Amino acid sequence: MNVPIIRPILKEDNKQIASLIRNVLLEFGVPKEGTAYADVTLDTMYGAYDNPRAIYFIIEENHKIIGGGGISQLDNYKGNVCELQKMYFLPEARAKGLGKKMLELCLSKAKEFGFKKCYLETMPYMKVAQKLYKKSGFHYIDKSMGNTGHFSCPVHMLIDL
Repeated sequence: MNVPIIRPILKEDNKQIASLIRNVLLEFGVPKEGTAYADVTLDTMYGAYDNPRAIYFIIEENHKIIGGGGISQLDNYKGNVCELQKMYFLPEARAKGLGKKMLELCLSKAKEFGFKKCYLETMPYMKVAQKLYKKSGFHYIDKSMGNTGHFSCPVHMLIDL
């Protein structure tokens, strides 16, 4: 068995990571509208993150993508704030410390890119993810920041970098 590797997304990963994200969202019963499921960039993730101060990472094991996560400037926000985006894992990638590694890598890159804060949106019932975020220093905030289009995600969190 190979050890999972975390690497930047490649163009040829687009189809597999889009499918993974949609499947995980369906698994958790997340609405298709107002969430990452409906994002226009979901099928072209490589291009969406091929920008300065943006990066998306893939977790690959045995030549199969089992998770991903990234950071980018928070949409429609005039401040030095990035957003933790599209961090999802297949069941076989969970409870192995990969979420913690991915989060640490994304936050490290956010600092390297010069962001001062990192924002995220999630669902109320994604308790395991929220526990990880809180343990990493995120705190709950009362309202959304920017306008990500994810109006179905009512939980908002922020961390000072």
